[in-house]
Amino acid sequence: MTRVPVRSSLRSRDSSSTSTGTDPREKAKDCCRKLVAFMCTQVGVGGLVVGYAIVGAFGFSALEGQEGLPNVCIRNNIHRDYASRLWQKTAGNHNINVLDMNSFIEESDNILKELQKNFTSAAKEGRCGMLQLAKWDFTSALMFCLSIFTMIGYGVLVPRTPWGKGATVIYAVFGIPLYVLYFLNMGKVLAETFKWFYRWLHECSGQKRPGEKITVPSTACLWVLFAYIVVGTIMFAIWEEWDPLDSAYFCVTSLCKLGIGDFVPGWSESDGNSSQTKLIINFIYLLLGMGLIAMCYNLMKEDVRVKARELKENLNHALDSVHRRTLLCCRSSSTN
Repeated sequence: MTRVPVRSSLRSRDSSSTSTGTDPREKAKDCCRKLVAFMCTQVGVGGLVVGYAIVGAFGFSALEGQEGLPNVCIRNNIHRDYASRLWQKTAGNHNINVLDMNSFIEESDNILKELQKNFTSAAKEGRCGMLQLAKWDFTSALMFCLSIFTMIGYGVLVPRTPWGKGATVIYAVFGIPLYVLYFLNMGKVLAETFKWFYRWLHECSGQKRPGEKITVPSTACLWVLFAYIVVGTIMFAIWEEWDPLDSAYFCVTSLCKLGIGDFVPGWSESDGNSSQTKLIINFIYLLLGMGLIAMCYNLMKEDVRVKARELKENLNHALDSVHRRTLLCCRSSSTN
């Protein structure tokens, strides 16, 4: 029976371990594992969502930015053109007697019908109300990407080319699960942070009892959402000169992912860097607001679970007391 020397076996193990450690394939696999693990963390998912939106904005602006620019119409220009035609055909036309009401109504009615037809066709094609320079720039495409993977879907900016429509389908298929992952992870992070802050306030107020488990009440979550909507209402009302009700209406419909699209910041008929800044801040406001909604969902779920457990314990205690009283009554009646 032959024995293998211990030193030779140790050397063979060391050599095998060093050979596997220096293997480039193993290094690549290890880096991929670390990258996937980091992307599954809260910071990684948040960065991945922002990066996904930025990449999509560059892609859609490249695909759709050169399409349909000469066909874009501006609403004020249409009003101005038809107003001048109305003046030329009615008041400026000396062939029409200004006192002849029938001729004035007939000419005016024909011009207004053409105006209505022009607006209808432009609205169907999605050309009316948008500025030529702000149609598919980076910030507008960024808001378009946000409305896709968050499932808001404003419908203000839509792809026209076949490549853009196909890219929208692929972008939504991969973007929606990524947003759901962001929604869950960001909700946990914000919930733990807010829970720590609420416990700290509770301890500073001196209301905490020894051994008491503190949970965030649902009313505090509702107050946080209400304050966030109020901040957005004031912000958009000042920037866009909206009515406060319209501004609150936009914040609620956007955060609830209704996406009606009748009010969108930055799409007013004004050009410049201010509209782009509004769209970027709107992007941040909505993305953070979705995280706050996830936070409130987690905290309210925990609060409901704790209250349901307390209710169950109280019911069991009440049933036990009733059962004991029943037994005592039965014993007393039997002794009598």
